[in-house]
Amino acid sequence: MREFTRTDRVAEQLKQELALLVQREVKDPRLGMVTISDAKVSRDLGYADVYFTLLGENDVVRVRENLEILKRASGFLRSQVARRMKLRHVPELRFHYDESVARGDQLSRLIERAVDSDRRSRDDEPESE
Repeated sequence: MREFTRTDRVAEQLKQELALLVQREVKDPRLGMVTISDAKVSRDLGYADVYFTLLGENDVVRVRENLEILKRASGFLRSQVARRMKLRHVPELRFHYDESVARGDQLSRLIERAVDSDRRSRDDEPESE
């Protein structure tokens, strides 16, 4: 079984702290229902790639707008994380939109359509004796 490295533990705690901070402390009214889905921290703790999703909003304009809001708030979020986590150096935060949820939703719809189409084609076939 794999042991968790320090960077894994820091990434997990960073993810939890940012989820709370984005929800409670970022006061921009344009910010949608942002969920922090993952965080990956570099080995030297120099930077952290933080992935987010938007609940119910996948259009490019809203994603870009929310990404810009998070980028502008990254200094504030980093300072708040520094207060909550016991680290000598808090990583620079780099936000990215996590497309995996939207892709999974799209694949689910395609599968449902294929199953429905298959079911309809079987229903349309005449019974053979």
